[in-house]
Amino acid sequence: MEEVLAERVIRGDGCVAEGAEWLAAREPRFAFALERTGALPLRLRPDGFAQLLSAIVSQQVSVASASAIWARMQAAGLHEPGAVLAAGDAGLRAVGLSRQKIRYAQELARAGIDYDALRGASSDRVIATLTAVPGIGVWTAEVYAMFSLGRADVFAPGDLALQESARLLFALEARPREAAFRAMAGSWTPWRSVAARILWAYYRVAKDREGIA
Repeated sequence: MEEVLAERVIRGDGCVAEGAEWLAAREPRFAFALERTGALPLRLRPDGFAQLLSAIVSQQVSVASASAIWARMQAAGLHEPGAVLAAGDAGLRAVGLSRQKIRYAQELARAGIDYDALRGASSDRVIATLTAVPGIGVWTAEVYAMFSLGRADVFAPGDLALQESARLLFALEARPREAAFRAMAGSWTPWRSVAARILWAYYRVAKDREGIA
């Protein structure tokens, strides 16, 4: 397993399994969840401009709509900073972006982020760099750090599915609020992103069993 600065980086299924074993040994409820979920998915994704642009496209629309818009953008070559800026408002509107998302796409294209450098930056620096761009919130930045950069110890406490899964698994009276959830996840260091994988997987199992909305 390679490290970025002092941080673990998940490179393959073995890393996820190592984290799951560590968590299950320290928290019986994770062991319980893993008995029901089975092996956890790796969930790694590419990094770079196109990944973040796709995340912007996906905001506040259905999966089907986001997929259709993103397919049109890729077909038009609008997945690189120069092409996005050259297209202008009219070109981006033609592939289905709203006025707000046109601005966000152009802001990301102008941001000049060094994506190669982010691979060697601390997770805190990654999140700070990304959230400085309009249209990229903390959740998007955390998910990028977890799955595009493979950071093993990043969590997304604002995620509603994680909150609901924690409510069910830990028998809480209500979904934990973001600040409280972030504090709760502190005890899952240095494998918080694997804890997130467990909770997402358990959410799917519980949803299938109980019809959770």
